[in-house]
Amino acid sequence: MESQTAAPVVAMSEVQARVVRPDPSEEMPMTATAVRAAAHSRLDAERDQVTIRLSDDLLADGLADVRWLLHDALLAGARGLVVDLSGVQHLASPAVASFLSAHRTCRARGGSVVLRGANRRTLDLLHRTGLWRVLELEPAGDRRAA
Repeated sequence: MESQTAAPVVAMSEVQARVVRPDPSEEMPMTATAVRAAAHSRLDAERDQVTIRLSDDLLADGLADVRWLLHDALLAGARGLVVDLSGVQHLASPAVASFLSAHRTCRARGGSVVLRGANRRTLDLLHRTGLWRVLELEPAGDRRAA
């Protein structure tokens, strides 16, 4: 009988994404779309900040991959997360709940979660829920100076 090997999972390190074998007790590995998204994530070591680019393709597969990306970024030691939403047309409220959960961890470390490039629909959702006061908003292409 052949043994089955699990597919590799991408985890964020301080410098770049690296491939690690998943623990059999953990959840399913990320999809190929999530692996590509993790490869486009960047860690700014000076500010302990990770930038994660989301897309409609990544969100179409469900929120598990997004949660893994946020979780891995926080495990890498990030104090702040910048979530680039410029490639997202529709952001569901469970995704915003994931950002809020990451925000709690970042605040405990003295950082924050910044949503960059949110479209009008997402901004309306944040205003209706009052989360525009909690999560920082940044226009697309705006990069803060150190």
